[in-house]
Amino acid sequence: MHDDTISERIPGLPPRARDSHKGTHGRVLVVGGSVGFTGAAILATSGALRGGAGLVTAAVPERVAGLVPIAQPCAMTLPLPDDAGRFVAAAADPILEFARGCDAVLIGPGMGRTDAARDVVRRVLAELPCPGVFDADALFAIGDDVERWRAAPHPVVLTPHPGEMNRLDPDASREADARRERARSFAQRAKCVVTLKGHETVVSDGRHEFVNTTGNPGMATGGTGDVLGGVIAALIGQGLAPFDAARLGVHVHGIAGDLAAERHGETGMIASDLLDVLGAAFERHARTSASESEDAT
Repeated sequence: MHDDTISERIPGLPPRARDSHKGTHGRVLVVGGSVGFTGAAILATSGALRGGAGLVTAAVPERVAGLVPIAQPCAMTLPLPDDAGRFVAAAADPILEFARGCDAVLIGPGMGRTDAARDVVRRVLAELPCPGVFDADALFAIGDDVERWRAAPHPVVLTPHPGEMNRLDPDASREADARRERARSFAQRAKCVVTLKGHETVVSDGRHEFVNTTGNPGMATGGTGDVLGGVIAALIGQGLAPFDAARLGVHVHGIAGDLAAERHGETGMIASDLLDVLGAAFERHARTSASESEDAT
């Protein structure tokens, strides 16, 4: 076991310039959704918006594209060629073309696990034109093919829950006390950042780990991981390095979970509750960081 867990202050975002505009704070593309699973893409898109991205576009199958502006009118939509609301391989072309004008891509939430969805994910990874966050069904599409992860032309962040980590690294120990080593080992081999979700989420870049201490069991509900993926993508889009974006993202996401629990209790929390308090979570982190900086001087 390595002992060099990151302990320095969690990074934050710099204050926004008075003359900034929506193009200043990052363009994020969220790829996901399909019949029956469009909510995952909407939650991820909303997470990117609440994470501070200036412009967020949801790339979803054409049949379900009309649901996005109803649920989240602040996002733009890129309707993709589809087969009855499911991904087809031809969707990779418009995704990659649009992504060339973006600062970060999140792919996976609600895509489905069809052969066509797998082909789209593999092509996007191979031709990635900017940093990417791979979550949910995108992790399933690549799995333990370490060489594909290593060959990505831009940095990638993987955000597996424990079950998805078992697919990425099926031979590793599944004991709870091995989480740090699992994240580090796979990040080293795949040359990526691993965000292993769960109690005390672990973030590793293959050299160091950050172990998060915010959050609560009420966050164990469908959709909270989609929100997290959107937040991390937004932070990358605003200029943070992938490891720092993942660290800050999981920390603030956990603060949002704690604020939501104060409002609703752990039992009654749902993923969209986190969206309502993400702004306050960022503010709490900024105040705490400022106080720690003053104490250090």
